[in-house]
Amino acid sequence: MDSHKFSPAKSGPVSITGDTDEPYPSLSDYHDYEPNLEFDDSELHQSPTSGSVSAEFIHIEANGVMSMTSPVGDFTDENYEEELAEACEENFDSLIFTSSSYPEVGVSDGNGSEKYMEIEKYGIVDVKGDDALGRKVIVVYAFRLPPHGKIDHGLLLNYLKYTLESYVEQDYSLIYFHYGLTSKNKPSFTWLVQAYKAFDRNYKKNLKALYLVHPTSFLKVVSQVLRPLISAKFGKKLNYIHNLKDLNDVVPIAKLDIPIEVIEHDKKLNGSSPIPSVSDNQPEALSPTQQFGVTLQFIKDNYNVVIPPVVKQCIEYLDQPDALETEGIFRRSANMSKVKALKEQANAGKVLTFEDPHEAAVLLKKFLRELKEPLLTYELYDEIMQFQSFSKEEQLRNVSILVMEKLPEDNYKTLKYIIDFLSRVMERSDLNKMNAQNLAVVFGPNLVWSDLLSITLASIGPINMFTQFLLQHHNEIFMI
Repeated sequence: MDSHKFSPAKSGPVSITGDTDEPYPSLSDYHDYEPNLEFDDSELHQSPTSGSVSAEFIHIEANGVMSMTSPVGDFTDENYEEELAEACEENFDSLIFTSSSYPEVGVSDGNGSEKYMEIEKYGIVDVKGDDALGRKVIVVYAFRLPPHGKIDHGLLLNYLKYTLESYVEQDYSLIYFHYGLTSKNKPSFTWLVQAYKAFDRNYKKNLKALYLVHPTSFLKVVSQVLRPLISAKFGKKLNYIHNLKDLNDVVPIAKLDIPIEVIEHDKKLNGSSPIPSVSDNQPEALSPTQQFGVTLQFIKDNYNVVIPPVVKQCIEYLDQPDALETEGIFRRSANMSKVKALKEQANAGKVLTFEDPHEAAVLLKKFLRELKEPLLTYELYDEIMQFQSFSKEEQLRNVSILVMEKLPEDNYKTLKYIIDFLSRVMERSDLNKMNAQNLAVVFGPNLVWSDLLSITLASIGPINMFTQFLLQHHNEIFMI
């Protein structure tokens, strides 16, 4: 059957552009297995130049589709592969569809994130802002999984879902760094099945791209063995990335804060070619009409306006009733080539023409994210990070002082213009599903970030809470 076939893996990254999700087939809830949870053995490395699983297992059919004979006989790492092989030979359905005891996920016990402190300290999963299309980027590091006996894998599963649930309502990308997974720290195959049950359709639907960095032959073989459980649609989201240079082509890595362990592993596999960084980029000559990647002052000096034209054009388009009522506005991605073209037109000082609300929404977020200094400024970052320490009685006063007195006047006027518009988005939340909390998750990391520290899961929390408070109390804060 076609759903059991996959296109051959490519040696380079596969760029994922804003694909739209049509309704899933009736059985897709059971056939959309998540390879990103296949924390697997990293001892068998796949050469970056070969780009495919061992040829003795692969058959390329006339239509270019790759099928596969059983590689079970060649699995050699302890009993993990034997367990996998046994499951394949007997019956996957008995594992997937029958009830079995596994950790309940997503049930709140009133402790919030406190119960996950033991998991969080390892830094296994993190959130790293947005990618080029405005999608949240979530990263998972295999090498940070502790050895067996030092971690409760049931609690880990709960933690993964607890961490992701704030982001899966919008389009997001996931990067899995495979380096460092060994027989000493990999979860069992049974755990993978539990994870399959725990992560429902919503997590899979809004995942737009899954990047497997430094994959091994074994990882690719496992994904083929599990092909009866993976829909062809989900398979299109999976991308093998063999080196950090290729990763940078699809997700700029300068802000990912790649761990040194992963960098050293990449050097061993691919040589010592430098990883692109912000400091490596030579400054380009700026056109007077430039709007992206510059300061608000630069735009004011050249356009003689306070509100950047691209911000005004995006919001004027989105302020129309049909656009305001678009479900998932600011959560969905748009076509990459169209957004790129709109950015070029804005940088040329041209009037923008949008084909759908998602293009304008993504472009607005992109503009904010690419400002040379964040709209809420570097100077106020530390104070915003202290928001959670404010008492309830102090919150309104402290935030009002920060916004009204400490924010530069032009930044204030631009922020007010955007927040006033977002208040109108919230008024239609019954239709667009974008309340203050959802908008804060989308806009918070695009309004403020540090000039010294990369964005992390720990920093996103206070930023989002501050932004949500701004939205909920905009009438009291923005009085001028």
